[in-house]
Amino acid sequence: MNNKSKFVIKNSKGEELACDVLFTYEDDKLKKNYIVFTDNTLDENGKIKVYANYYDPTGKDLSLGKIESDEEWDNLNQILASLNEKVEDADV
Repeated sequence: MNNKSKFVIKNSKGEELACDVLFTYEDDKLKKNYIVFTDNTLDENGKIKVYANYYDPTGKDLSLGKIESDEEWDNLNQILASLNEKVEDADV
């Protein structure tokens, strides 16, 4: 993925969205690479929307795959919760 911090994707309406990469990680157990990113839009509660997909880090183009298994989402939620705790601790 070239470790770029920004990329552009098209939404379901064909509109281009500029996205910021929050982080990437490799899951050794599942043998997949994941990307967590935002398009900096807000949800109904005023919080920034965050998205996650898997991707092929060897590809020239960023092709995102849909996360479908509960195990993948559980792992992702654990990582996000851990990062959130670190941010909250840093704010003290």
